[in-house]
Amino acid sequence: MLAVHQLTKRYGDTLLFANVSFTVNAGERVGLLGPNGCGKTTILRIIAGEESATGGHISLTPGNLRLGYLPQGLELAAEAAVRDVLYPQAGQMAALETELERLSAALADRPDDRATQQAFARALDQLSDLDAATDQEAAAPILAGLNLDHLDLDAPVGLLSGGQKTRLGLARLLISAPQLLLLDEPTNHLDITGLEWLEDWLASYPAAALLVSHDRTFLDRTVTRIVALDPVEKSVRSYVGNYSDYVETVIRARDKQWGQWRDQVVEAERLKRDARQTMAKAVRKENATRDSTQRRYARKVASRAKAKEKRLDRYLASDERVEKPRLDWQMKLDFADMPPGSQEALRLQNLTVGYSARTPLLSDITLTLRAGERIALIGPNGVGKTTLLRTIAGIIPPLAGEVRLGPGTRPGYLSQEQDTLAPYEDALAAILATAPMSETEARSFLHYFLFAGDDVFVPVAELSFGERARLMLALLVAQGCNLLILDEPINHLDVPSRERFEQAMTAYDGSVLAVVHDRYFVDRFATGLWVAEDGRVRLYIDRAEYLRTRTNADS
Repeated sequence: MLAVHQLTKRYGDTLLFANVSFTVNAGERVGLLGPNGCGKTTILRIIAGEESATGGHISLTPGNLRLGYLPQGLELAAEAAVRDVLYPQAGQMAALETELERLSAALADRPDDRATQQAFARALDQLSDLDAATDQEAAAPILAGLNLDHLDLDAPVGLLSGGQKTRLGLARLLISAPQLLLLDEPTNHLDITGLEWLEDWLASYPAAALLVSHDRTFLDRTVTRIVALDPVEKSVRSYVGNYSDYVETVIRARDKQWGQWRDQVVEAERLKRDARQTMAKAVRKENATRDSTQRRYARKVASRAKAKEKRLDRYLASDERVEKPRLDWQMKLDFADMPPGSQEALRLQNLTVGYSARTPLLSDITLTLRAGERIALIGPNGVGKTTLLRTIAGIIPPLAGEVRLGPGTRPGYLSQEQDTLAPYEDALAAILATAPMSETEARSFLHYFLFAGDDVFVPVAELSFGERARLMLALLVAQGCNLLILDEPINHLDVPSRERFEQAMTAYDGSVLAVVHDRYFVDRFATGLWVAEDGRVRLYIDRAEYLRTRTNADS
């Protein structure tokens, strides 16, 4: 269905990837993985025909394959009506129906005209496709699954939130029923209910799909093969199975390589030591006697020592020699010098949040976050999770009730919109303005967050979303916060950085309240759940308890 042949892409003198080859077969779900910036989106754009390759080519079978592409940065015209976005082909139907009438009349006059027969058949097929793509009854389950069924179809797109626009683009793509789906971060702006719906939809949909996603649970539940881009080798490797299978395979291969490399180091040291000892024996023997026979013997021993040195050289130069495994350089967090906090980091007492007392988003919240707890705040989009965090962080006032911080609690807030960063400021200046560090210390500190060399001088406005997220995390660390209030902290981080972030959270002694939709992250990170739904926030031990409660309520 899709074959990528020896694909190469350069931007000037910079090589992004080279000789990338893989296939996607009919009905197959393939996950395209790799760190941010290694070329995943570029590959999707080349396949979709929105960008050209430097070398190689793409093959689609059949040639008229219906391909649907969801870009990560979706742009929709603000003045366009929701209806026109969802059903862009609707305007073509009237013209096609007119064309069919013309061809029908032509066939009545010339029933044996083969060219007219073929044109009529093509137009009829196109009309059938358009009719399916504009069938609002068939589209209803998709809109409901993406929580868009309440939208006014005549409303302009400009009135929608960023998350609604992204889901609208996904809905348009799914409604068009392509035979090959190219999805670049389709899980962005989906809550857990939406994620589970999309997983079920993909499981029942017969088309093939090539997915870029940082949601590891989503990958586990949807893909059957992983194509991993290596930013160092600039190429790809294919792995059978889902994300967890891929991780297990990579870890097993790396452990094997470490063992072979260590054995190799031991053998090289043995050969080197043996050669040194043999040469030393020859030198001692020759220096200790003037007897010609003994000196000839000593020279033979020296010759053996040189032969062993050559053997060592051949061993080190062998093609079978195993390279030392490369350690991926990923984000390292060090939450040092945090102020001590109290046993109760945060208490919400009869709290009501929102922007209007008549229509509050969440009401009567009485919950406690204790020292060291890591709470994941989950719930549908638009229910008020971000508003609750902004109220706790003191950015907006509560409508009723109060927010109490424990004695010694120092909160740090990471916003979803990344609007706490000055666009003209660079990473180095931001850290120097936050913590008492020298420039050398600040640059070393930023290196832990993957800002190396001149990266520290790039203005915030020119950073990617993932780079901005890393910088905001660095600023929280530098401030020594012992209560982190995080709104979608890993939304723009690639999979390796998400895993490093989880490791840091495990070692972090402070308290955390985080809005997060990554179920893999929730299951490994959270010590409890706050679930926002139906205007309330309820406490659950974990996601399994929440799912059991929801299942019992539905039954």
